[in-house]
Amino acid sequence: MQAVILAGGLGTRMRPITETIPKPMIALAGKPFLQHQLELLRDAGIARALLLVAYLGEQIREYFGDGAKFGCEVSYSFEPSLLGTGGALKNAQAQLQDNFVLVNGDTYLAIDYSELLGKFAEANCSALIVAYEKPAAISQRIPASLVPNNLGVDVEGVVTAYRKRDPEGLSHIDAGVIVLKKAILAGLDSGQKCSLEEEIYPNLIARGQMRAWVSREPFYDMGSPQGLAALEEKLK
Repeated sequence: MQAVILAGGLGTRMRPITETIPKPMIALAGKPFLQHQLELLRDAGIARALLLVAYLGEQIREYFGDGAKFGCEVSYSFEPSLLGTGGALKNAQAQLQDNFVLVNGDTYLAIDYSELLGKFAEANCSALIVAYEKPAAISQRIPASLVPNNLGVDVEGVVTAYRKRDPEGLSHIDAGVIVLKKAILAGLDSGQKCSLEEEIYPNLIARGQMRAWVSREPFYDMGSPQGLAALEEKLK
């Protein structure tokens, strides 16, 4: 299986650090975050990674090369300009396998990836998203506004809604990992700006083609100072 990592963002929430280095190269516990991510995937049996890079992407390629010294196989797709999550995938279409695991370049999620992939193989869907379900104790302790839900999931595991700005009635959180079929990109034009979350996912949901793999394993978003500190503590 191929992992595709979104690593081309500007990292505006982490300025001034990201004025000179790309966000995935921020050091945590002695090594760049992206190295921790690649090692996590490698140890889970996913040793082939395609990095979608743009902003300061040459720094990433210079550090990781072909991935051999990290025990994995790394390749790159450079965006000529920022195209959004869907546009970045379309730009890399020729390098994508028919099915792949898409991972946010600022998310660390230690789950059983073989179980996730097995579930995708069984499911009749185009997308299987990891949906974090907050334990009741956490939900009661942390105001919803601080950790908002953005996914609706029914009792059969079908995703019924994906909204970033209105958590009312939603039950789960996008944990930053999703298994996708390349075929979902068929209707996009090359070079077109496109957001997976705002343009592709709603269409999949409307057709009943997005399902959820529910997990209570916490995910870490290192794209903010608070998330960076929490992940640093975990990786020590």
